[in-house]
Amino acid sequence: MKNIKIVFFDIDGTLFDMDTKTVSDRMKETLRRLQAGGIKICIATGRGPMLVYDIFGVRFDAYITFNGSYCFNDEGVIFSNPLSYDDVQQIIRNTGEINRPVALATKDRIAANGVDAELLAFFQIGGHSIDKSPDFDQVAQQEVFQIMSGGYLSERAALVKDTENAKVAAWWDRAVDIVPADGGKGRGVAKVLEYFGIDRADAMAFGDGNNDLEMFQAVDNGIAMGNGSEDLKKIARDVCGRVSEDGIYHYCLEHGLI
Repeated sequence: MKNIKIVFFDIDGTLFDMDTKTVSDRMKETLRRLQAGGIKICIATGRGPMLVYDIFGVRFDAYITFNGSYCFNDEGVIFSNPLSYDDVQQIIRNTGEINRPVALATKDRIAANGVDAELLAFFQIGGHSIDKSPDFDQVAQQEVFQIMSGGYLSERAALVKDTENAKVAAWWDRAVDIVPADGGKGRGVAKVLEYFGIDRADAMAFGDGNNDLEMFQAVDNGIAMGNGSEDLKKIARDVCGRVSEDGIYHYCLEHGLI
């Protein structure tokens, strides 16, 4: 653990306490102390770049957004992997067939063709809202990096039916992110490691959901939150305390990272 050079963090349920809707002062202190000690810190999230760039009052060394589809830092774009136009149009048709509205995420904004209870609740988890966009059709012609939709497990196959390169990346049982099938947080992590010239053996990641599985497979030191999914804990190198218990702070302290 002494050779860790970069740490990747999921946001919701990892840095961000979903119950209190806050990031603790100890977590912010942890991020600052990691950087002060020469360890790079990186966000790896399903959120878009417009929602993370200056998050928590901390400037990260890199940002993996849209579950790995768009990665950047202060120097520019590290990796860009939008959904294909044909797949975007197919997903819009698919969701329409099962009466699910969708929200399209471009690099700069989000546009929805409607809102249902699941989609609204999905955005509210992160402290945001969503409304129907009058220019949805125009946005659908642009580069789309991620599509958000309500969707239970039984609906997931229908959401990506007849697409060529799209998959579901889900961390909640009522809604999903849809991203390129050849993408995901794992590919984003690999691109950031390549960018900085850091080996996976010197990389650590903290996460809590099943959309973090690929991220853990891309580093040698995947640390699951105590509040994390059982699937993630099974492949993790270790498990730290819950986000509500400042688990990351105590883990980093105990292992000499801060």
